[in-house]
Amino acid sequence: MFDNLREDAASSYEDEAKLRSAVSAAPAFGARPRSRRILGMTSAQRFVITFMFMLAVCMIGGMVLFVTGKIGF
Repeated sequence: MFDNLREDAASSYEDEAKLRSAVSAAPAFGARPRSRRILGMTSAQRFVITFMFMLAVCMIGGMVLFVTGKIGF
């Protein structure tokens, strides 16, 4: 079970060194074009979600005002 422990540790260190050199060879941050998606949604999808959230907040606020007696019909 522990026969090749030192060899395994050395090989993982070598693999990590290769990975670091590959990462340093990658282009600088900001070199690739940025995606315009937030949370994986397009701007139209974000608008629909935001609009639905605004309607829900307005409806809940209206119900609270009606229940507390600040407005009446």
